[in-house]
Amino acid sequence: MRILALVTARGGSKRIPGKNIRLLGGKPLIQWSIDVVKDIPDICDVLVTTDDSKIADIARNSGALVPWLRPAELATDTASSVDVCIHALDWYEKEKEKVDGLLLLQPTSPYRSRHTVIRGFELYKEQQRPVVGVSPAESHPMWCYQLDGNVMRPFVEGEHMRSQDLPPAYVVNGAFYLLSTDDLRKKQSFLTNDMVPLIINELEECIDIDTEWDWKIAEAIISLQKSSINT
Repeated sequence: MRILALVTARGGSKRIPGKNIRLLGGKPLIQWSIDVVKDIPDICDVLVTTDDSKIADIARNSGALVPWLRPAELATDTASSVDVCIHALDWYEKEKEKVDGLLLLQPTSPYRSRHTVIRGFELYKEQQRPVVGVSPAESHPMWCYQLDGNVMRPFVEGEHMRSQDLPPAYVVNGAFYLLSTDDLRKKQSFLTNDMVPLIINELEECIDIDTEWDWKIAEAIISLQKSSINT
């Protein structure tokens, strides 16, 4: 099996300026996603698609393939991740080789582990369907409400259930997306009706850095890990 690992890293970030090159635990954020998949036999290349020359330089120094800077029309706030990925995939299969699947690695999930990536590959080989990383929902949908004017209405109708009686609920955590190139091109989505869940229970692996508060949590995880090593 030949899988292309694709890291998407746009230069502009309104909530956390310079997020992808900001240091987390002593190394740029983007490097975490490159390092975790190095030397996994099923991965033929780690390609980074970016519109930013600084990100490109850091990615190259980290061992990734960065053959070009992303076209301007794919570097806007409205550009879809699917279009970005298909652009990179089309280039790779034209200039390098055909691949069996595409693994999307978002830099905002720095703590996904190598073990989790390999588990995802095993699921993909076994099921032959798209695999998506999910984690237990922090707020169960059966306990969530919406506002109807000044009145609260439950999202899910029914009797309020005790926590121990609630059915398991999961959310897509952004840490892992793997699907065939045919599925990506035909379905134009990483989320499909037949996707297989890669359940990730480790809280640090599920973090998705989108705000400064998320960044503080990510730094706290590093500090806790260092403290546990030194004690």
